[in-house]
Amino acid sequence: MTALRRLTVMEAKLFMRDPAAVVMALAFPVLLIIVLGGVMPGFRTAVAEFAGLRPIDIYLPVVAALAVATVAINSLPTTVAGYRERGVLRRMATTPVRPAKLLGAQLLVSVAATALAVGLAVVAAVVAFRVPLPEHPVSFLGVLLLGSAATFAVGLLIAALAPTGRAANAIGMLVYFPMLFFAGVWTPGPMMPETIRRISDLTPLGALSQTMQASWAGDVVRPLHLLVMAGYLAVIGTLAARLFRWR
Repeated sequence: MTALRRLTVMEAKLFMRDPAAVVMALAFPVLLIIVLGGVMPGFRTAVAEFAGLRPIDIYLPVVAALAVATVAINSLPTTVAGYRERGVLRRMATTPVRPAKLLGAQLLVSVAATALAVGLAVVAAVVAFRVPLPEHPVSFLGVLLLGSAATFAVGLLIAALAPTGRAANAIGMLVYFPMLFFAGVWTPGPMMPETIRRISDLTPLGALSQTMQASWAGDVVRPLHLLVMAGYLAVIGTLAARLFRWR
């Protein structure tokens, strides 16, 4: 536990020393909320098609999903694959501090960064634009945890397969932007065409975004979305564990 704690502190320091990672993982979600709510008046105007809600009210769960994907699909795979490429994991395998502890430390830092990013976005939306808090906060946190785990499983699979940090970044980008699309970053769920919405239901980030929106509004979470996220966590997580190589 002492080694894991020290590695976690080290990984946190390395993360904070990377301006690009800090901006993308922590600052981008909250800045997106502030820019959309502050610069675009339409985001602060109630819309009949959204049951009288404002776009900013239904967009916050989408931004939370974006925060999860940014860390899980962009930052984590690139860092882990970079360690393998530079031989860090191989060298650690010859010491009492096993490389699995480094992976655990990286996961802890990534989870903490995700939680902080989501928290900052929620605070900004509530304080600056009076977005109401979730109607079902326990359900919201539960689906956020499940959906984050499913998305991190996808990121770990990329890290398991990518031979280099650059390859992990390239693969991550190919996965990242389609996932954001189906999560409703450009077209919120209620405005999606029916076919696109059905595809979104079967993606981990789309299911996460919609379950968070349901919990936020006090609606019933669809079992399909829970099954999709649990399925990705079980199947993709198992593949990532079996295919992962330290060398």
